[in-house]
Amino acid sequence: MKKEKYLMMSVVGLALYLIATGLSFGIFSWMGSRAQADSSTQESASKGPQGHFAVDPSLPKSELCPINGMYFTKPERETWEKRRPLAVMIENHAEARPQSGLSSADVVYETVAEGGISRFMGVFYCGAAAAPVTLAPVRSARTYFLPWVLEYDALYNHVGGAGRCEDGTVDERAKALCQIETWKVKDMDQFGISFPTCYRNYDRLDHPVAPEHTMVCFTDKLYKLASERGWTNVDTKGVTWDKSFESWKFKDDAKEGDRSASFSGSFVAWKGYEKEYGVRWDFDPATNMYKRFNGSAAHTDLETKQQLTAKAVVIMFAKETGPVDQHAHLLYENIGSGTGFLWQDGKEIPITWKKATRNARMKFYDAGGKEIELNRGQLWIEMLPIGTPIKK
Repeated sequence: MKKEKYLMMSVVGLALYLIATGLSFGIFSWMGSRAQADSSTQESASKGPQGHFAVDPSLPKSELCPINGMYFTKPERETWEKRRPLAVMIENHAEARPQSGLSSADVVYETVAEGGISRFMGVFYCGAAAAPVTLAPVRSARTYFLPWVLEYDALYNHVGGAGRCEDGTVDERAKALCQIETWKVKDMDQFGISFPTCYRNYDRLDHPVAPEHTMVCFTDKLYKLASERGWTNVDTKGVTWDKSFESWKFKDDAKEGDRSASFSGSFVAWKGYEKEYGVRWDFDPATNMYKRFNGSAAHTDLETKQQLTAKAVVIMFAKETGPVDQHAHLLYENIGSGTGFLWQDGKEIPITWKKATRNARMKFYDAGGKEIELNRGQLWIEMLPIGTPIKK
């Protein structure tokens, strides 16, 4: 009887053990798959438009972007209307390439910072509405970018910059940080911004780089911080960013038969820097776009892996002065007027650029004095020293 009792207890114990084991396995398997799914979702969400779109890209594109004339979806417009443009300094040192985010900018400005090395300022608004954009490497402010920032009453994201007001080592005219404060620019200096909005990512590229080439920021987090500071589509006084903003005039692409069969234009801001900093734009008549080459190689965006393109490229010549102090700071006269060229539809058009005041919109005119209509899409503005040779 005892043996039967012990046998029964053993069978029951074994059954309970198997049931408990099965339940444990099922619970932990479910938890593991749930955690993996959550991790995948978070990873996908962090990629921004370079990885996926939060807005369905197949929706009708009926909403006009006031900055570059491109059409976007209604949900994208509903997003950007709650914000203001975001201007971001992105460097172009050879070690820092490829950059992240330039392909999502509505407009990109480029000119030399120091030592023949150019720097970009991307203006993000409509193209950054679909999902977060990764921006890198973010770098320091320069005085001649500020008149462009002020055109949009934009948020200005950078990492420090040239000259605080009390800095006696910097030429008064080059004191970008002092001017940001004096001119009441909506400053998003990384020195006052912490992780995770901006941080140094030493593993962004497949090769080691100096610390100054590692700063990464994110559009969604910058916009969240700006909102906390009272800078949405309106400022702390309730004034909308576009109260005095003037859009450029836009047009549709020229018909394929009216485009040039081919066009290529190249330049380098400083002689002797062709190998790493020479720029070439090659026209593709099939897409009516210009493909960018930087330092003789196709210029790509790290996130999309695609070559950077533009619907139109403005070449504007401006007086270059400097270096003006011990830091080799430069000055460019981009307030006033000057000459240049527009590359559009595979053709080159002589232009005059005009910017009446620091806050006024820079505009472009043809030989007859008529404001030029620009193709809808991303625009690049290349500011070069007067006399820079353009090879075609």
